[in-house]
Amino acid sequence: MKGNRETSFWLDRPVLVTGCTGLLGSWLTIGLVDAGAQVIGLIRDKVPHSHLYRSGYQDRIAVVQGNVTDYALLERALNEYEVETIFHLAAQTTVTAANRAPLSTLETNVKGTWTVLEAARRSPTVRRIVVASSDKAYGALKTLPYTEDMPLRGGHPYDVSKACADLIAQAYATTYKMAVGITRCANLYGGGDLNWSRIVPGTIRSALRGEPPIVRSDGTPRRDYLYVKDAVRAYLTLAEQLDRPEVQGEPFNFGTNRPRTVLEIVQAVLTAVGRDDLKPVILGTAANEIQEQYLDSTKARRILGWEPTYSLEEGLRETVAWYREFFGIG
Repeated sequence: MKGNRETSFWLDRPVLVTGCTGLLGSWLTIGLVDAGAQVIGLIRDKVPHSHLYRSGYQDRIAVVQGNVTDYALLERALNEYEVETIFHLAAQTTVTAANRAPLSTLETNVKGTWTVLEAARRSPTVRRIVVASSDKAYGALKTLPYTEDMPLRGGHPYDVSKACADLIAQAYATTYKMAVGITRCANLYGGGDLNWSRIVPGTIRSALRGEPPIVRSDGTPRRDYLYVKDAVRAYLTLAEQLDRPEVQGEPFNFGTNRPRTVLEIVQAVLTAVGRDDLKPVILGTAANEIQEQYLDSTKARRILGWEPTYSLEEGLRETVAWYREFFGIG
């Protein structure tokens, strides 16, 4: 992986990854296995087309089947596998799904977080936990870019669920002196994202099929987009430094500091696919989404030494190649 650090830090470490079949979870699990970690994956639903399954790496990890809100299951897994590190990624990650069915989103994202943290608190072997928050936790603040000292003011179900998870993680770090790190990532993209309502995979699928891409918004919302391999490096870098007092309990923004509009991303994807002739269909029907949202990642650079290594063009090139193989299109 581009930008990899030579390290034996993960060799033989027992690591639990919740949400290991998701976009980030798949790539993070693969990275941990390649680094020599003993990975235990918590999986609720089998997703046969996920990158984890397609890569064959599911056969190289121990699998615990169940729900992240099941405290007894978490306690058993941490105890029996003597887990030392937890990456808590399991979540309902889609804004539109959260708007349609907020209860399941709140159950998974909020209760799931306190369940993992409480099980970790009571475990004699867990030494470090990384909790996935989101740039959405900030809500619609007027001052941009977002920095980690700004308030969390999510206003819609998904945003609120991530803000709650973020604050719960901070509370456990502060109250129980636990080595918890919190990630607030920009919009992630990369091979393996099977949520076609998202702009990058949806546009790639349309372009590969020769169809005009559909844009739910009016095309003007601005976001920062982070390639999944850079996000994996962010998670590993943060976890590796959780022994440092100035890192424990702290949130970190991870992004490229280069926000793009939806239409700019669509055009970049079309160019990467080689279908500049296609014109997007703009519906303008998206609701309950934030217009401007992007991050300042200075803190991660200064304290952790992390910075992204992929440009948007490089990340999209690799991403398009993944979907060409996925769809069997040369």
